[in-house]
Amino acid sequence: MSEIDVEAVDELSPIVDAPEYVLYGGKGGVGKTTMAAATALASAREGTATLCVSTDPAHSLSDALERDVPASPGRIDEEHPLYGAEIDPEEVDAGPFAGDGDLELGGVGDLLGGDVAGAMPGADEAAAFQLLLRYMDDDRFDRVVVDTAPTGHTLRLLELPDVMDSMAGKLLAMRERLSGMVGSLGGLFGENGPDEATVESGMDDLRSLSERVERLRAVLTDPARTDFRVVMVPESMSVSESRRLVDRLGEFGVPVGTVVVNRVMQPLAEVADVDPSWFVAPDLEDCAFCQRRWEVQRSALGEAQELFRGHEVLRVPLFAEEVHGEAALRVVAACLD
Repeated sequence: MSEIDVEAVDELSPIVDAPEYVLYGGKGGVGKTTMAAATALASAREGTATLCVSTDPAHSLSDALERDVPASPGRIDEEHPLYGAEIDPEEVDAGPFAGDGDLELGGVGDLLGGDVAGAMPGADEAAAFQLLLRYMDDDRFDRVVVDTAPTGHTLRLLELPDVMDSMAGKLLAMRERLSGMVGSLGGLFGENGPDEATVESGMDDLRSLSERVERLRAVLTDPARTDFRVVMVPESMSVSESRRLVDRLGEFGVPVGTVVVNRVMQPLAEVADVDPSWFVAPDLEDCAFCQRRWEVQRSALGEAQELFRGHEVLRVPLFAEEVHGEAALRVVAACLD
């Protein structure tokens, strides 16, 4: 493959109007990591301190950027303010009631007769949720670009604020009902029962959790601050799944401003002045397979345009080879501008 004409790509405006938080979602294998990496790279090249973070357990951010991405935020570009992190759920205290890694339930778990955190669904999502809270409050970053896990995991991540807030509320209500009775209850549990100070400490942690949950909810539902971008490929099943994802995000109040259709078999040379051989275009005259595939894509593209009225629908071409490295990502960023 020939090298991209980088000077020509430089003439195109990067993504400078993106909100503070850009989340790419969709089913596995549609190109979320590529879009996130391209967006973050363009943002950082414009001078915006940008963190690109992957919450997908099957990380490929390092491959896309062709540089090592650490498990916790670290600078990965010497020239531009680009930071990266690939969240490793196994290395994070996934207890959803933990704060910055050192808050615990104290005696509340004993009071409820078990490990409350362990009963929560989705340890991976809980770990990602906890770290997203931390990164969104990090003054080092002016923009956070998130490569989310596949659709099901993403929805569980978005459900966590409601689940956690509900449980925290129930526990707080229980604490109020038990106010003044902790000493008596302690006898029921024997010498190892929670004392009032321990339970109160646990309640303080829960109140802190509720505040952080509300802060994250406010961020995710504010279209001026957050854009959840759904990525799909031009196939009918992908369109349908993306529509369901958009609908579910709407139920959570999470704004979807952009739908990205990736791997379109159509040369988009007008997007960037680069060698057309980088893209795959259908040979509609001599290739029966190309004709059939292009009809499938055309149908899906038409369906997407109809279903996603009110959203910006962008196309990214099907590259002749895998998309990784700065040159290729800058072409993708131009398609997303």
